[in-house]
Amino acid sequence: MTSTQQPSTARSVRDDDRDHVFHSWSAQRHIDPLPVAGGEGRWFWDYDGNRYLDFSSQFVNLNIGHRHPKVVAAIAEQAAELCTVAPAFANDKRGRAARLVAGRAPGDLNRVFFTNGGAESNEHAVRMARVVTGRPKVLAAYRSYHGATHTTMHLTGDPRRWATDTGAAGVVRFFGPYLYRSPFHATTEEEESARALEHLEQVIALEGPSTIAAVLVEPIPGTPGILVPPDGYLAGVRRLCDEHGIIMIVDEVMTGFGRTGAWFAVDHWSVTPDLITFAKGVNSGYVPLGGVLIGDRVASAFQDVPYPGGLTYSGHPLACAAAVATITAMEEENMVGHAARLGERVLGPGLRRLAEKHPSVGEVRGLGVFWALELVRNRDTREMLVPYAATGAQNAPMNDVVAVCKKRGLWPFANFNRLHVVPPCNTTEAEAELGLDILDEALTAADRHVEP
Repeated sequence: MTSTQQPSTARSVRDDDRDHVFHSWSAQRHIDPLPVAGGEGRWFWDYDGNRYLDFSSQFVNLNIGHRHPKVVAAIAEQAAELCTVAPAFANDKRGRAARLVAGRAPGDLNRVFFTNGGAESNEHAVRMARVVTGRPKVLAAYRSYHGATHTTMHLTGDPRRWATDTGAAGVVRFFGPYLYRSPFHATTEEEESARALEHLEQVIALEGPSTIAAVLVEPIPGTPGILVPPDGYLAGVRRLCDEHGIIMIVDEVMTGFGRTGAWFAVDHWSVTPDLITFAKGVNSGYVPLGGVLIGDRVASAFQDVPYPGGLTYSGHPLACAAAVATITAMEEENMVGHAARLGERVLGPGLRRLAEKHPSVGEVRGLGVFWALELVRNRDTREMLVPYAATGAQNAPMNDVVAVCKKRGLWPFANFNRLHVVPPCNTTEAEAELGLDILDEALTAADRHVEP
């Protein structure tokens, strides 16, 4: 593991970035991105020799960690053999990647349409549903994130959509289950599930079932707070879709490929949707890749009718080679089982101990290596540590927490009033414990904002 000081290189990297790179989701004048020199395993480092334990998995996509040698070798070998080939051709890595992905999917999800990332996957899944059903509307949750293309920004529920949402993309919103802040005044998981399903059923009835092409859900909404649904909820969504001929699309872009301690999060509840969208963990983000897993109902509609869509880089050989190597390495090293055990034995119990110790922690929730701490000013009222969609000075309490993490060598994932604990699937128990120790120290910064 290499992390040496190279301050002159850091200045050059920073200068080029500030002069020429336009960053997403940012006011350009107010950011100062960290120049990253390298990474290995669960660690990355800057040019000043500072090392960071990656508890964010970058964008919750680095499921096998930095610079896994088997994946690096596979990309190099593929580049030496064939760098690219058009989607109309058959390619060994493309076909094998599709077979490996489908082999881990539930039910009849046996075919894969490859994309370059999660947003494109959701975009095409919605298009498939609309073409197959001949219906215009898609139901999506308020607490959700589905991507940043035109359609997926409208589907997204979080505040990032506000600046571009025209309200005219055939999207209808509903409330998913969130017992800690229940919109249904539920007090138990059973009540939350039943009332959330009753609400969704009412939305379907009032919108007109014959106008609804799809219901799009994240099995565990990630960006909105790692909201693990109560038992029975996803099965209930499946039932409602079946009753009305609606396509069920499950967005597994963040949850897929071991993140929750299963290959796909729907496996925890034995639910088979019509379409699963994926990206991120399929090849740990080493080369951009996403896709749509397609069940028989949708696939059969295009046996004799062309699918109206395509991408220049669909099933790119370098990306597919990385996917083959990633899935193979995950199997050989039992990373999915390890992620499940790490959540059960280390992360879950450790985070609950932090909740007992720190009055700023309102709730802990998660599975596998997919956890969130919801931070509050008052446990009784559940007032958020920072407001929903907080900006500027409103974010100061969370900024204090994040600053302590980074100073101590932990790179966190923070969103609104939450810390998401989302390390790679192959994080060791010792690394997980180290991260929890740093979070323990960082949460003292949040405790200072708790109401006496």
